[in-house]
Parts: sequence; structure tokens; C-alpha cells
Amino acid sequence: MKTNARRIAAYIFARWLVTHEFPSSLLPADGNRAFVQDLVYTAIRRLRPLRRVLGEFVKKWPKGELESLLYIGAAQVLYMPAVADYAAVNETVAAAREGSNPNVPKVVNAVLRNLIRRREEMHALIASASAEVRESFPSALYRRWVGRFGAADAEKLCAWHNAPGETYLAWKPGDRFEKLARGVRVEDVAGFAEGDFIVQDPGTRLAVELMDVQPGEAALDLCAAPGGKTVQLAWRGAAVTACEVNPKRRARLAENLKRLKLDGVAVVGEPPVGTFPKVLVDAPCSNTGVLRRRPDARWSWSEEKMRQLVAVQAEILDVAAARVAPGGRLVYSTCSNEPEENQEQVEKFLARHPEFTCVDMRESIPFASGCDGAFAAALAVVP
Repeated sequence: MKTNARRIAAYIFARWLVTHEFPSSLLPADGNRAFVQDLVYTAIRRLRPLRRVLGEFVKKWPKGELESLLYIGAAQVLYMPAVADYAAVNETVAAAREGSNPNVPKVVNAVLRNLIRRREEMHALIASASAEVRESFPSALYRRWVGRFGAADAEKLCAWHNAPGETYLAWKPGDRFEKLARGVRVEDVAGFAEGDFIVQDPGTRLAVELMDVQPGEAALDLCAAPGGKTVQLAWRGAAVTACEVNPKRRARLAENLKRLKLDGVAVVGEPPVGTFPKVLVDAPCSNTGVLRRRPDARWSWSEEKMRQLVAVQAEILDVAAARVAPGGRLVYSTCSNEPEENQEQVEKFLARHPEFTCVDMRESIPFASGCDGAFAAALAVVP
């Protein structure tokens, strides 16, 4: 029996609305994965304008299965031009028929057909909305970007994060990045089984380059999972100790290293005793630099959550400082573009630790760099 991709997408979307789980962890592993991901991520990415438009077609806002199916259906009609109208309607209605409520398919069919008839009107409605609604971002996040970059560049940043993420392969030894053609599975690329590459955006190179590891040099990756930067350091010849306190993430890290045949990397669950000439803190952060890949993260962002993350980052940096050998280097990095997590975090660290000085600081702003948002700072122990 053929699996209905819209049904799977609607289930994932409905579950995300309630639990806020990572949608990526719910995607199927079969041939439907790419299309289901496109359906789910488009609906999540365009949540605010879709909510605005669907409100024109329903008198009382639905919940549960019907709500999710309407979002998935409307996402196809308004934001997925490669999907034919008949397919968007027929397949989404078919997905609704797999449920137990006989009224749901009727409502889905009526709303989607009306939406198609009034599509130009709805596009005009979206275009007339405020920028944060039109571009589908939390108002507080959008306004802080306007304050930092100006309105024009803030919209450029929104446009970047609203485009589907491209897949890049970083090839051993990590100094070459190659964009993967759409529709090509990573597992089908020659060299996958041999561990010749990893999936990683070029924005990650900032931190790795600032580490400046030498062959045979000991390096500690203090927040290592899922392991992309660990791999890059190992490829450059460093003797890496990869620390990850979360057991599930640590297991994933170990699996990735095994596929890449990097048996020499030591994986530990607690920060080791002793010091290292090079220490990397790729800190947990708000992910505002990678919202293109993590569209759900925009809806979990808040000033309060970011303040909590800033406190955690400071604690990790203090732990890391004690692991840096005399004359050594600590590299702090995030996939955020928020100053509190980046430049301001570094300034506060230097105030607490006058034995360090900042020797370099780099930031990737997506609309300027053409790759994921990222930040990295190299902090050296003062001789």
C-alpha cells in the first residue's frame, strides 16, 4: 500500500505544534523523507502568513488533525509551486480520509479549492501584512534584526532563512566544500562509505580555522556532538578529545566517528582533567544563524530563553578556561548572530579572565557571506 506523504507530514506538523519536538527527528527514513521534510519545513517556515490566510476561510480556528492538514495543504498551494494544484488538493484530501472524522476531508477539500480560486488575492493579503508577518518571524526577533542591520538587510536575512537549506559536503582534510545537487542522496555520493566527507556548511570553517591545530597537537572539543568540528580537527592531524555530556548525543557522535573511521578520537562524557594547547567551545545557542536549516527554532526563540543560554555559555567558557594550557588557545563559537551570545559574551569572558586576550574574531552574516550564520573568537592565554 502506498504511503501518503501528506499524511505523514500532517502527523509530524501536528505533533510539533503540541510538543515542540525537533521535526527532523520525526522524519521518515524511506524514500518519502525529502518531500515530507519539504512539506513540514515549508509549513513551519511560513506559519504566520499561513495562519493569516487560513483565517479567511474558517469561521472557527480548527485544532488537531484538521488544523495540521490545512497548514500542509495551504503550504503547497501558496509556497510550493512545483506541486500541481490537483495533487495538492487530491493527495491532502486523501490524507484526510485516512482519519476517523468524515467531516475533515470535506473541509480540507473546500478550503483548498477556495484558496486556489482566491490565490492571487491571498498573495496580495500577505504582501500587505507587516514584515514580520509576511516573512514569518517572531516580532521581537525581527525587530532586533531591524535594530542591528536596518530594515532592508533584516528583510534580506529573513529571505535567506526562508529559503530551503542547501546541502554542502566538506571533503577530507576539510578545506574543500562542495554543494550537493538537489535530489542526490548523501549516501549515494562516492566516498560516503569510505568516510571521505561529512555534511557541513562552509560557515563552520570559521571556528576550525581559528583553532589552527597542528599535526599531533592535542585538542579538546568541549561540546562535541554531532561531531562536525571534531572531524575537521582530526582530519587536520590533531589528537582530539571529544567531550559530550548528553548520552544520546554522545552515542550519535561515536557513530559518526565510526563511519568516518576516526577511531583515534577519544570520546568522553565529562570534561577531562588536565590542560590542552587548543580548546574548542562550540556552545549551545539560539541557532539564529541556521534558521534556514532549523525553521522550528525561530518559534522557540525568546529573549528569556536567550538570556538562559547566555548564562550556560558563560559557565561552559569558565570550565574551558581551566583546560587551556599556558600559551594555549581557546576558540569560542556559536551558530548565532546575536551579539549577547557572541561579541558581548567574549567581552564578559575577558573581564572575568584577564589572563586571556582576543587575537581574532569572525562572524558570518548569511545575507553577506552566502552561508550559514556563525561566530568564532580566538582567545589566547597572555604569555
